[in-house]
Amino acid sequence: MSANSLKELFGLEGQVAVVIGGTGELCGAMAEGLAQAGAEVVLVGRSQAKADKRLEAIRSAGGKAHFIAADVGSKANLEQLLADVLKQAGKVDILVNGAGINSPTPFLQIAEEELDNILNINFRSVFLACQVFGKYLVDRGEGGSIINLGSMSGLLPLSRVFTYSATKSAVHNLSKNLAREWATAGIRVNILVPGFFPAEQNKKVLTEERVAQIMGHTPMKRFGEAKELVGATLLLASAKAGGFITGHELVVDGGYASMTI
Repeated sequence: MSANSLKELFGLEGQVAVVIGGTGELCGAMAEGLAQAGAEVVLVGRSQAKADKRLEAIRSAGGKAHFIAADVGSKANLEQLLADVLKQAGKVDILVNGAGINSPTPFLQIAEEELDNILNINFRSVFLACQVFGKYLVDRGEGGSIINLGSMSGLLPLSRVFTYSATKSAVHNLSKNLAREWATAGIRVNILVPGFFPAEQNKKVLTEERVAQIMGHTPMKRFGEAKELVGATLLLASAKAGGFITGHELVVDGGYASMTI
């Protein structure tokens, strides 16, 4: 296959991608990949400083990107976000839901406030974003791609991250239901499932003992690098490369999910 054919297959020229959580390490790398493939990218987060670094990287590589500050925990805020994106970029073709937080609190010590906070960010924001942007895509009638960030803890029970695991399992289930619901509308909904990638949200749980356990369960014997999520992102985002992929949990984990004893 020629380079031009590959560019046509995975290229996103003329597409607009909204990346919620795009100021973070993993979704930031995904956003850069989407921009390099030709998409106009809208980063959504809370930190202008983090956004500026990512915008500079995208623009210096010839990409087009904007930042919109938003709290995605309410439907009203997400509706305003959609309106702002449409005013800024004119449309939305791709949505990445990647906001997330983690906590190592022992189960019997998890306070209601902590539970509510993690549920709100990890699941409720995804649920509501799929409602708001999904309605837009359904009403528009031209298809689209929604990529929800899942987790290994959404596939397998992992110790010490009880609330995080529960919320990510819910994201996996919701995504599959929406894939079925919107398949005939040409809207593909998939779950990108990173294995263990050092990032801001999991640094507090990566103790020396924890790292040894992870490496002992990962055939490749290393952590993933954020840039290694880009290929999977482009596959799920592209209507040509991934046009028949929906309701799928695409695992990028160095073999972690294949390991038993």
